[in-house]
Amino acid sequence: MPYGRRRIRTAVAGTVLAVAALAGCTAAPTPPTAPRVTPSPTPSSRWDVSPSSVAAVGDSITRAFDACSLLADCPEASWATGTDPAVNSLALRLLGPGRVAAKSWNLARSGARVAALPEQMARAAAERPDLVTVMIGANDACRPTPAGMTPVAEFRRSFEAALARLRKDAPKAQVYVASVPDLRRLWDTGRASPLVRRVWELGVCGSMLADPEDLGAAAEKRRTAVRDRVVAYNEVLGEVCARDELCRYDGGAVFGFRFDETLLSSWDWFHPSRDGQARLAELAYRRITEK
Repeated sequence: MPYGRRRIRTAVAGTVLAVAALAGCTAAPTPPTAPRVTPSPTPSSRWDVSPSSVAAVGDSITRAFDACSLLADCPEASWATGTDPAVNSLALRLLGPGRVAAKSWNLARSGARVAALPEQMARAAAERPDLVTVMIGANDACRPTPAGMTPVAEFRRSFEAALARLRKDAPKAQVYVASVPDLRRLWDTGRASPLVRRVWELGVCGSMLADPEDLGAAAEKRRTAVRDRVVAYNEVLGEVCARDELCRYDGGAVFGFRFDETLLSSWDWFHPSRDGQARLAELAYRRITEK
């Protein structure tokens, strides 16, 4: 989820060099409120646990942004279609290393919001894949302020339009939908580190991560509003997916996963690192191959 690459590339690099000795995050307790995520439906008997081609749509997480170098995509490390054996992407697990290049397509775009998903789905459908992976929504919540977050009704319309677009040209394609990560948990993980705070101050997900040390009522209200919006997005993803026999939602697995500092990019402490990408691949493979 890029956040002004040209403006902060030099600043981030300088910050990392200047305060690297301060690295080391500590986690704070996660808020006790349970997410209202939609349970996964019983797997369809039509579901093929061994798809032979994979298209990926979504945002910078699927592009493995900041996984390899500062403010750059690293598609070879993508959880969905990457070729890096250390990540062992979903495509590598399903297709094998000899077929990934010819039978997988990473059509995600860094910075994308759900409004861009129908167009991405059209491009995916044109490849006639057996499986399409979807990870979208973090950019819809990560705005400079909560007022800029995508309304839930608008999020629903865009996601419904995306699935309808896929069904128009690729009616037999299976769909795996990952939940939006818990952005508040990321704040909990990194807020105690001076290095992380210095990087976040440059504009990383301001709606959640601005003023990370502020525990006042207004700041807590702001963070709760962002988390509630992410929960609402995940409800939409689960509900819309449940109406499609060839769609599997992850049941909130990504939302509930604890990305500690070892699984986050050392460039921004926000996007998944290579190890974090590997864990996303594992979660997806487990759900897709569930019988």
